Amino acid sequence: MPVVPLRQQEYDYEPELCASEAECMSWIGYAAGGTLIVGGLLLLTGKRRAGTVAAASGAALALLDQKETLNAWWNALPGYIDDIQRVLDQVQGTIEEIAIQREKLRRIFDR
Repeated sequence: MPVVPLRQQEYDYEPELCASEAECMSWIGYAAGGTLIVGGLLLLTGKRRAGTVAAASGAALALLDQKETLNAWWNALPGYIDDIQRVLDQVQGTIEEIAIQREKLRRIFDR
């Protein structure tokens, strides 16, 4: 049986270099995650005030880290509010129609 030598494939791998060390490691994200975990642990151990403060701080740090996402959500919010308002108007109209039908049925059965 012949032996076939296995060649190692050459990869064109170039590591991505960051403009600064801060871009490579998101310290704000790490701090936010750690603070949220600590806040959760404090809440679980019964230290409500400290846990709430830590969780709120972690949430604020997470929001600072995700500015673009928060901005996109903020811009999309009016559209969602309009959709909800339209659904609520439809529900209100349906309830009014049901009330009218109920009154008609009540008049028929009261005879």
